Amino acid sequence: MLNSFFNKSRAAADTEKQKDYRNIVFIQIIIIVFGLTLSGHVIEDTKTPEAKLVITIFSIFGLTYSFLLWDLLRNFTNSKTLIRIYLLLLFGSIGVGLLVEFPYYTFIDVPDRRIILLLVHAMLFVTEVIIISFAIRDIFSGEYLTPDKLWGSACVFLMIGISFGSLYDLICLIKPGSLNPRLAIGFPNYSECVTYSLAILGGMDPGQPEASRLIRNIGILEAVWGNLFVVLVIGKLMGLPRPPKPGDAA
Repeated sequence: MLNSFFNKSRAAADTEKQKDYRNIVFIQIIIIVFGLTLSGHVIEDTKTPEAKLVITIFSIFGLTYSFLLWDLLRNFTNSKTLIRIYLLLLFGSIGVGLLVEFPYYTFIDVPDRRIILLLVHAMLFVTEVIIISFAIRDIFSGEYLTPDKLWGSACVFLMIGISFGSLYDLICLIKPGSLNPRLAIGFPNYSECVTYSLAILGGMDPGQPEASRLIRNIGILEAVWGNLFVVLVIGKLMGLPRPPKPGDAA
């Protein structure tokens, strides 16, 4: 009876985690698909009505994505301190970002936006790395092949592309023009950094011949890491048995 109780509790936790992974994958797909198709409106000019609408929509998607990452983090740790720190980083980055980058009204006129954007993207990158580390540990733990591991693998793979995009943008904020000297800092540069990262992860030509040597070399590391993750996940999950059904004999 006690074993049955623990099995049910574990199954409920896995179901909740699977739902969180699935929600993140869905919002990741939305961000990636719409980002690749609509980012052209903001590359040349961020002041047009179309560009402002696109930036607003993706700000909402980004807010949703950040909240879902926080919700997922609660599955991995009981540390209230870590959860609160992440929540503070989340609200801090979003609040500062909205005050400085809101497309329809400038709440705070900052002479050098690079410093603010650097802080915002640094906080975002740190939280993404924390979530990825917890998720990888979760995927490679356990004795059975469960749906949450499959959704978790997809979540981490897409998060690798998005997080490396944040890293490329950080490099561009520190040294402007590292990806493309014609890209303005802010959403235009960030969207192209994520596009560059996803192209690298997908094994395609990223199409940025003027990218700096540092970004190109980090792109090589991303490609190797992405392929290694896929190989390890396939090797791990293919070797796991499916969980026994409740009616199976012990």
